[in-house]
Amino acid sequence: MTRPRADADGVAVELRGITKRFPGTLANDAVDLTVRRGEIHALMGENGAGKSTLMSVLYGMERADAGSIRIDGRAADSGFASSSEAMAAGLGMVHQSFKLFDSLSVAENVVYAAEPRRFGLLDRAAARRRVRELSEEHGLSVDPDARVGDLPVGLRQRVEILKLLHRGARTLILDEPTAVLTPSEADALFAVLKSLAAEGRTVILVTHKLREVLEGSDRVTVLRDGRVVARLVTAETSAAEIAAAMTGRAVELDRVHAPGTPGGTVLEVAGLTTGAVRDVGLTVRAGEIVGIAGVAGNGQSELVEALAGLRRTDAGRVTLQGEDITHASAAERRARGLAYVPEDRHAVGTAPSASVADNLAMGHHRTSLSSRGLLPPTAVRAHAKRLVERFGIKAATPEVPASALSGGNLQKLLIGRELAHEAPLLLVEQPTRGVDIGAIQNIHDQLIAHRDAGHAVLLVSAELSEIRGLADRVMVMYEGRVTASYTKDEADERTLGLAMAGGTGQQVETVD
Repeated sequence: MTRPRADADGVAVELRGITKRFPGTLANDAVDLTVRRGEIHALMGENGAGKSTLMSVLYGMERADAGSIRIDGRAADSGFASSSEAMAAGLGMVHQSFKLFDSLSVAENVVYAAEPRRFGLLDRAAARRRVRELSEEHGLSVDPDARVGDLPVGLRQRVEILKLLHRGARTLILDEPTAVLTPSEADALFAVLKSLAAEGRTVILVTHKLREVLEGSDRVTVLRDGRVVARLVTAETSAAEIAAAMTGRAVELDRVHAPGTPGGTVLEVAGLTTGAVRDVGLTVRAGEIVGIAGVAGNGQSELVEALAGLRRTDAGRVTLQGEDITHASAAERRARGLAYVPEDRHAVGTAPSASVADNLAMGHHRTSLSSRGLLPPTAVRAHAKRLVERFGIKAATPEVPASALSGGNLQKLLIGRELAHEAPLLLVEQPTRGVDIGAIQNIHDQLIAHRDAGHAVLLVSAELSEIRGLADRVMVMYEGRVTASYTKDEADERTLGLAMAGGTGQQVETVD
């Protein structure tokens, strides 16, 4: 379907001179942004470039220090006082963390705070009809009666979009919408977005993913250090040009690293069974990265949680450096040489209310940073400074709470802290989720350097390009089992995609 081009006056959103300061940070520096009606407009930039702040200003979650906003040609003075005002003006936003009630049905979530009523009560039949109408009209198929907590993440996102459409949103803001989606779910989302734009709605897409921007957007605005540095027509640009605008330098995209030189076995898993995981066997050697690929929900997260000591093992054996740790606690496993980067960086990986420095000290407080049982503040600050510089963590000061960091910078903090342990085994899930292009390259280089220093790495990632670029061996999980195993040379995207869908794979390894 070909989208109609908006005419010169068909402007949906116009920001002029938006400036926003936080203590120690100029987040937005006189930013101008024009988004036309009926287009998908990508807003890109590195972590901390000011994208989320700009969208927070537009959506009434932050108040600009200077500048003006116009929506569909109407002035909004210096901005909206609340998200409710922004919604009333025709804006809608889908956040990275969905704002849904897991215990309620799809229909109840969609109409929440804008319910059809009958005799003063929620008209549930009308709510279900409304969801069916919107689903059919916009290609967002979802069961109105399904409990949201039981839905996969791709369908939850559809519920968020249906909420906005129910409220009459003409401009939709999506913040990193594919960060938690599988490739097929991402493709389905973009089909919906293109359909919405063809109807005359406007989409502002905040993302780091170049392929999606090139395939799914009309125009691109790039921010760097709070300023607009590029305005590009998607059909006339390239991934390399966008990446250079974001980072200020040439970036090597989709690099495939040379294989490592494996040594002795560090991790050995035999017959591991727990929850959705069934009879998994694998080994990871020193100087090797083993990647685990699979569509979300096929047991990858449960496997890593079991290896990290966060999930009870029902059957099987786990050995770390020849020592049986099957029933060891998470703390005991860390003490014996295991470092862990979890998928959920907020709830599991970090303490959001603690400072950046304190978060970076976690796990080191009883070892390298401890002095006679005490934790000297000077040592904590020096340690934080080293890791902030090494991983490019953007924080006003090491004393600010971790909750003040963008998602990408919080990920850099977590990766840096765990690599600094120099543990024999690193378990890492989704290492670059929500991280910008320049930081992805840095994290990949750090993981390869960690491998080449003789450490073993077990990597779980939803990004096939990441798996193929980093892993020396690739294992595919399907329905809780390891169903295929490939060498680096065998692991092309088509082969992995077939195995992830349940197709025939290579002979898997077994551990007796």
